Amino acid sequence: MIPELTWHTRVVEIVGDILKVRASEVGFGDLAIVENWDGRRSLGQVIELQRDIVSLQVFSGGKGLSTQARVHFLGHPTKVTYSQNILGRVFGGSGRPLDGGPDLSSDAAIPIGGPSVNPKMRIVPQNMIHTRVPMIDLFNCLVESQKIPIFSVAGEPYNRLLARIGIQADADIIVFGGLGLIFDDYHFFRSTFESEGILGRTVMFVNQASDPIVERMLVPDMALKVAERFAVEEGKRVLVLLTDMTAYADALKEIGIAMERVPSNRGYMGDLYTQLAQRYERACDYKGAGSVTILTVTTMPGDDVTHPVPDNTGYITEGQFYLHHGVIDPFGSLSRLKQQVIGKVTREDHSQVMNTMIRFYAGAKEAEKKQAMAFDLSPFDLKLLKFGKLFVERFMDIRVSMPLNDALDLSWKTLAECFQSEELLMKQALVDKYFKPHSVSS
Repeated sequence: MIPELTWHTRVVEIVGDILKVRASEVGFGDLAIVENWDGRRSLGQVIELQRDIVSLQVFSGGKGLSTQARVHFLGHPTKVTYSQNILGRVFGGSGRPLDGGPDLSSDAAIPIGGPSVNPKMRIVPQNMIHTRVPMIDLFNCLVESQKIPIFSVAGEPYNRLLARIGIQADADIIVFGGLGLIFDDYHFFRSTFESEGILGRTVMFVNQASDPIVERMLVPDMALKVAERFAVEEGKRVLVLLTDMTAYADALKEIGIAMERVPSNRGYMGDLYTQLAQRYERACDYKGAGSVTILTVTTMPGDDVTHPVPDNTGYITEGQFYLHHGVIDPFGSLSRLKQQVIGKVTREDHSQVMNTMIRFYAGAKEAEKKQAMAFDLSPFDLKLLKFGKLFVERFMDIRVSMPLNDALDLSWKTLAECFQSEELLMKQALVDKYFKPHSVSS
């Protein structure tokens, strides 16, 4: 026991993992030490203040806690270690190292959370983050400082896609946040980043499914605060990867229910939009400094895009990548900022190729329907079917990796293998420059 600590012993009630105690001069979000009657200690965080009644979410859970417990408030919110030494390190949801590396207690610690970016420090996004994933780079560019989710469902390879983007993206620093991950997924990300040689420029914050739920709520804030510091103080281009934001929303829901708050849509609290927006709005291209780009996974229960989590996310973010049946669906995906870079920082033919490829792929899907219903197919329908097969093989597989210019060249090659130049309906100057006729059977 440390003599100078001030302990509060007036515990009012314990409900689940929530402990309520009478105290004054306590701040919302402050950390506390909760000591049980048997001397066992745990961290807690203030999640509600009602006059002199302070509600604490106990990190280790409420099991075994007694009303004889006592509480010492630390007087500050959760802090996260920030220095160059955190690169290559793995931290838990409370900020403690998980990798057995050197102690970082002497390094600077900064409070998480805080206000979002001053609008005067934001500049208009104008740079592209190359991911080498054709369905992103070619059709829905990831723009620096963008906030965009991957909409998917359980069982889809969204974590494989997220890891591939982290490995291949031309960002200076990767900050990864895992929310409620099973051990296999945590091990996959860690071993993949290590084997691909990017762990040295990566910081990982991981909350596993067996960890305290309150830590799940802290991971996004820690990841984004560290990313913000690297961008502002070091001028780095930072890519933040978070999976899965539905687990984050479910944690908010669970705590709200424990606090007996009145739920809104499908049991989620009425402030769900605000909670998500406070995190996503950290994405920014800073004037005279670096940038923070946020790419998350949002799983849709029952593949329902009207579910409160994807529904609210769609209002906040600037588009989405829709991962369906193992591929990024070009019709469900959208990047609202792609026009900021297409044809401006990318090749002159980018816009025409993108539109033409999607137009022909849509035609291929229609031709497939005609074929399935035994309608007669025209010669052009046969060309569309050939194009659709090549499009799926060459571009839609998430394992495909190639630079943007190579993807553009492959697009011209694919078009030449399936169509005549007059069938493209593209700008003639671009056709003359890039289209190389191929022997096409009619």
